[in-house]
Amino acid sequence: MYTQEVTIKNEVGLHARPATYFIQKANEFKSGIWVEKDERRVNAKSLLGVLSLGIVKGCTITLIADGSDEKEAVAALAGLIENNFGE
Repeated sequence: MYTQEVTIKNEVGLHARPATYFIQKANEFKSGIWVEKDERRVNAKSLLGVLSLGIVKGCTITLIADGSDEKEAVAALAGLIENNFGE
């Protein structure tokens, strides 16, 4: 299991289009991937799950992955967040 904390910096947080990019990226990996905020954990490959966390600018979330490509998965998702989802 591999984890990393990241802070959301883009203006709209993890809603609509950024969340879609996030889920598409998560689905590229074989590992189980979760997002945790305020002790709630959801599947990072589920749009409704991710949106239900209400992640806004300034939130710190934990990315958790478990599987054969866990480090690559967390690095890719953290990179997407750091680059403001390409916006």
